[in-house]
Amino acid sequence: MNDKQLPHSMARRLAVTGTAIACASALLLAGATAQAQDKPVMLKLSSWVPAQHPLNPSLQAWADDIKKASNGTITATLFPSEQLGKAFDHYDMARDGIADFAYINPGYQPGRFPIMAGASLPFQFANGKGGSAAIDNWYRNYAANEMKDVKFCFAFVHDPGTFHARKKITLPTDLKGMKVRPATSTVGQMITSLGGTNVQASAPEARDMLERGVADAITFPWGSIGLFGIDKVVSYHMDVPLYVTPFVWAMNRDKYNAMSTAQKKVIDDHCTTEWAEKVASPWADFEFGGHAKIAAQAGHEVYKLTPDQLTAWKKAVAPGEAQWAEGVKKAGQDPKVVMDALKASLSKYKSAL
Repeated sequence: MNDKQLPHSMARRLAVTGTAIACASALLLAGATAQAQDKPVMLKLSSWVPAQHPLNPSLQAWADDIKKASNGTITATLFPSEQLGKAFDHYDMARDGIADFAYINPGYQPGRFPIMAGASLPFQFANGKGGSAAIDNWYRNYAANEMKDVKFCFAFVHDPGTFHARKKITLPTDLKGMKVRPATSTVGQMITSLGGTNVQASAPEARDMLERGVADAITFPWGSIGLFGIDKVVSYHMDVPLYVTPFVWAMNRDKYNAMSTAQKKVIDDHCTTEWAEKVASPWADFEFGGHAKIAAQAGHEVYKLTPDQLTAWKKAVAPGEAQWAEGVKKAGQDPKVVMDALKASLSKYKSAL
């Protein structure tokens, strides 16, 4: 039976079915073609730490995974060592598009990010790996408001740091009259409250400040003391998990908005708590390993605090939380709710002291 011999109703049904199949095939083909035709995107990634720093390979691995997940449509070039701008400027660099992604230390700009400053309060974090997952999980609830100029990707921390100095520091009163380079503005407030003077310097500038006698001490993680050459100018190291520095990896909003839907999803899938811990873990291992290296060096003293000394420190730094709380209130948040949420996240990821 040929087409002319088919009943009229059957022929019409076959024609409609054939048209539907053709349309569906065309839509699938169009979708596949659209995805295949995603415009190439090249990202500039800015990291202010030196090229040999363990964070940089992690950021490169993150970028390589994005290239793979986007079928090669998103590629990236990493610029370490402040090639695109100074460490202090990285938030504004991401905002303004000088970098498409930037490695930000919020503590370099006192008062600008009051909520994030809570993570810098002393004696909270036990480690860098779980601590990175904990801070990211916590800060996601606040980043959209506090860092609204950029697209927040993830937050992380290094393994806990401490005081490294030209003289032995055992009690809070020892800081009186000392010039200290603090890791963050929160640590800086602590030093000021204890009678010390803050000397502002980014990590790459820190050794020079100490070498010239502009600073007497520094708060820094263990592995980076050797990486930045600071072990050449300080000899005494307090063996206590005093603080961590919170960091943020953030993206330029216009760059993100110009991407296709498929490309945005790739970025979103790489801006997660899981990736925060993955990127931070090699650095955490590096800093943790630095403790033994410093302890083995001739001319260096790594010393523990007695229980009474530790109690004195915790008592001395306690007012810092009240000072932090005032800043959070001005930002329109309840500091108790914010701090309770951070502590709950630290417990969840087994990184609370």
